Amino acid sequence: MQSLFWHTSSRTAHLVLLILVCIKECMSMPDPHQRDLMLKQELAQQIGGSVELTQAEEQLDSLLHQLKMKEMTISPFPPAKHFFKVRHIIQKSPVFKLLQKMPKGAALHIHSPALVSADWLVLNATYRPHCYICFTWEGSVWFQFSAHTPLPRLGCSLWSRLDTLRARLRDVTAFDNSLMQNLTLFTDDPETAYPTQDAVWERFEKIFVALSGLITYVPVFKDYIYQGLKELYEDNIMYLELRVGQSRAYELDGTTHDKAWSLEVYRNLTEQFRAAHPDFIGSRIIYSIHRSLSVSKVKQAVQEAIDMQRQYPDVLAGFDLVGREDTGRSIWYFREALSLPSELKKDLPFYFHAGETDLDGTEVDRNIIDALLFNTSRIGHGFALVHHPVAKKLSRTRGVAVELCPISNQVLKLVSDLRNHPAGVLMSDGHPVVVSSDDPTLFGTTGLSYDFYEVFVGIGGLSANLGTLKELAINSIRYSSLLPELKDKAMKVWQEKWDKFIADNSKL
Repeated sequence: MQSLFWHTSSRTAHLVLLILVCIKECMSMPDPHQRDLMLKQELAQQIGGSVELTQAEEQLDSLLHQLKMKEMTISPFPPAKHFFKVRHIIQKSPVFKLLQKMPKGAALHIHSPALVSADWLVLNATYRPHCYICFTWEGSVWFQFSAHTPLPRLGCSLWSRLDTLRARLRDVTAFDNSLMQNLTLFTDDPETAYPTQDAVWERFEKIFVALSGLITYVPVFKDYIYQGLKELYEDNIMYLELRVGQSRAYELDGTTHDKAWSLEVYRNLTEQFRAAHPDFIGSRIIYSIHRSLSVSKVKQAVQEAIDMQRQYPDVLAGFDLVGREDTGRSIWYFREALSLPSELKKDLPFYFHAGETDLDGTEVDRNIIDALLFNTSRIGHGFALVHHPVAKKLSRTRGVAVELCPISNQVLKLVSDLRNHPAGVLMSDGHPVVVSSDDPTLFGTTGLSYDFYEVFVGIGGLSANLGTLKELAINSIRYSSLLPELKDKAMKVWQEKWDKFIADNSKL
């Protein structure tokens, strides 16, 4: 005991001596060369920090820096405010307009029911023949296409055919605008409309129910997927990985199609789109099931995913659990179901939502750890990753990228000021990150440009430069599920687009 005491005292004395020496040395002026070296080391470590820029890229980088400096004088500064309140400001931003032109690579985290703009859904899908609507007691809407008036549903008014209903209205435009409001979370006063996470998630899930009856009708479904690819392409995106749930497409007579039918439709429509747009690489599906379901249901879904991947290896990329993590069941809860591919010696990649929470230290928060234990290929959102240094190190070592969806995180009330988003830590540390948009329909966006803006101007701050944008775009291809030869092809196509973007904009 005495020897331990003297050993501890000796160590303490040594530490005090080091501190005294440090104080003495630090009283003199710090070496400016050492300061410059430290700053350069930090910049080199961030995403894009090691990217060597050509002369033309440096010219555009200088322009972007000037534009961003001006952007930071805007009041309100867009990333510091709720996206719904500043979308109109962002749309006028010269930085945003440049980002719209930029080839962004791939969108790797979008859910199929929220792929297309609400405007298209209302002005196209709801104007089709045989479209019925009912108004729920909770203030939402449901849609159904049917050759005859659908049977009444509990919790909803009697069904009305939309063409007949519109014929009786004085102001059809106002009615259509109200339908759009029912298909999006967008509002002028988000703080009042959604005071808590529970409130915004409740509304969020009701919208998915409303969308389901509209977009799973076969004629709409086919046009919807094609329109989704078109909206992404117009935002300079060349590849998509889409989370697809278990809803089945239905015909006018009510008959439904199985998932294999839907996968064939996805593949055929992608090929049609590629035929018309040869520089579009394609799309793949991540089969998803809601985390509120039972272990047996999830196990059944995993088996379905294994079977479908065997039948459609070019279409099905992998499997995911979706839904609100805070109220849903954890990845560990489903460990028996998720172990099925390993037990069957089948290779089914996982792309888990994990860490979409601010409940630090809870079972939900540990989804980050469990996702990595199940060898997830990417981490959806990963908002909580910075609280898990071991997981953070492991994901970086393995090359497991975080799918960063900043607008989604803000709208769903994980962070209010995007300058405080934890992804800033990941970006400054050079952690693998890709940018995506999660549910563009619900947030009043299309493509990825809005999310890239929030990452570039808000989360990355002034340190983020053209190299940051370049590496983020490259990451989206690097960490995609594409086979190596297709990644090489995608990189070649992207590089050609990037070079043209630089040539067209470096001398503005």
